[in-house]
Amino acid sequence: MACLLVGSLAAHQLKSAVTTILFNDRTGNIEVMHRFNLHDAEHAVGELFNKDQVDIHTDEATRALFAAYVLERFSLKTSLGDELPLTSVGYQVDGRDFWVYQETTIPAAIEGLEVHHNALQELWSEQQNLVNIEGKGEIKSLQFNANDDGLTVQFD
Repeated sequence: MACLLVGSLAAHQLKSAVTTILFNDRTGNIEVMHRFNLHDAEHAVGELFNKDQVDIHTDEATRALFAAYVLERFSLKTSLGDELPLTSVGYQVDGRDFWVYQETTIPAAIEGLEVHHNALQELWSEQQNLVNIEGKGEIKSLQFNANDDGLTVQFD
């Protein structure tokens, strides 16, 4: 009985994702790292793309499909409204997580960000997307719920 319960808990969807936006002065880039629970990502691929067989662990096409989906659902603008063009740097499976990476050059003068992150929220209204911004003073966090479009943060 205990094994069955543990298996059920392990298969439960978390419906949350964490993104880190890192201002890396050493490289001169804003590095974006999205982390999704692998189980959530596989459920999403099945629902979004009507795939019967979903295995992100072994199927490169499925990994690429989910990564492309995440890239379409995330964007950055400066506080002045200028779009920051993000470049895909790859993706990977790491244990129970699926990571998607992006980057862009740090603008010369940036006083804040407007962030858009609605991945998985069209599927699950309870999906929570937490975004942490590091490397510009104190760490700042934005919590995206289903009703949020763009959220902003100002730097000191």
